[in-house]
Amino acid sequence: MRIDMEHYYSLAKYRGKSSRLACPNCGKRFCFTPYVDPYGNILSEECGRCDHESSCGYHFTPHQYFQQHPEAKPQTEDWRKEPEWLKKQQYRPKIKQEIKTKPVTLPATGISTIPMETVLKTVRTKPVSDFLFYLCNLFDVDTILRLVREYLIGVTKAGDVIFYQIDRQGRCRTGKVMKYDRITGHRIKDEDVPGKITWVHSLLSYNGQLPDKWELTQCIFGEHLLRKHPESPVILVEAEKTAVIGAGYFPDYVWVALGGKKQFGDKVDALVGRKVLAFPDIDAYDCWRQEFEKRPYLSVKVSDLLIRQATPEDYEKKIDVADLLIRHKQSEQSFLVPKPQAPPPKELYSDNPVMQEVMKYISPENWANMDALIRDLDLELAGVTRMMKIEE
Repeated sequence: MRIDMEHYYSLAKYRGKSSRLACPNCGKRFCFTPYVDPYGNILSEECGRCDHESSCGYHFTPHQYFQQHPEAKPQTEDWRKEPEWLKKQQYRPKIKQEIKTKPVTLPATGISTIPMETVLKTVRTKPVSDFLFYLCNLFDVDTILRLVREYLIGVTKAGDVIFYQIDRQGRCRTGKVMKYDRITGHRIKDEDVPGKITWVHSLLSYNGQLPDKWELTQCIFGEHLLRKHPESPVILVEAEKTAVIGAGYFPDYVWVALGGKKQFGDKVDALVGRKVLAFPDIDAYDCWRQEFEKRPYLSVKVSDLLIRQATPEDYEKKIDVADLLIRHKQSEQSFLVPKPQAPPPKELYSDNPVMQEVMKYISPENWANMDALIRDLDLELAGVTRMMKIEE
């Protein structure tokens, strides 16, 4: 049997924090997914992908590894074939039998899920998460409550937001727990802050509340809304935060999120049969366009809106479409709310104290006439009363 070495190895499935290594490029811990063989053996600690796709982007494939390390290929036998020692029963791990045996607590489909009663206990507004606190700067209370109900946005006791992944069947695959700055709305990335990003299934597994063979199978954030709104146009973005903010501004669209720049895989198949407009982050346009070109069965148009409207500062900040929406909305509001007029110069009409007080309440084009009137009639300011115009 001939084995394509590049496809013989695959990225290790997430089985808790211990299944992630330190990235050899950026040095951050618990963020590097190694390539493993079908038996869970790591090819090399430098061969894998970093989870920090934007800030690091390190990805070293098995094909590249064997090009640089040809000595790693077996010399005594064809490396494309299964080694002779692996065929011996006494050396073969009993992993096949474990894979076939599914826990009785798992659904018949084999998809591991989080109990919905666990989800619903966290979908509340007390305490107010730092993320919802930030949304108060953008939306009214009714809009925020609608977003919480639609996306089942949860909160931890520490005030961290939980973005649950609910599939079309209403099953919760997992939940991403994230820390946000309640003033700026930016995700907290300080390495000294523990638990910047964690997962609900990891927390439950740590507490012994999930079966030992529970396996993560992710879906698109907001996937359950595709079934709820079958006729609505769909907008695909990268981050969960972006989807929520977009849905706040434009509720007639179904806003869904991949959860990462390169988080494609089989989960994008949920978009089959829907017309989708994709807004990648400003540094992911080429990546998304190439990924969807590989999937002609999907009706996805990748927008270049951010690239066309971005400034050099936007590229440096790596903005997304939510940043653009907020900017435009705030610009619209600035036109609706008049800017306060600058106070008149103190030296103007310095020889007429009454005029200096009156000029605060009348238009500049009337200042000269009012100054002359005050001087000629020796008027004094008794008070200011707003007059209401009565329509006949």
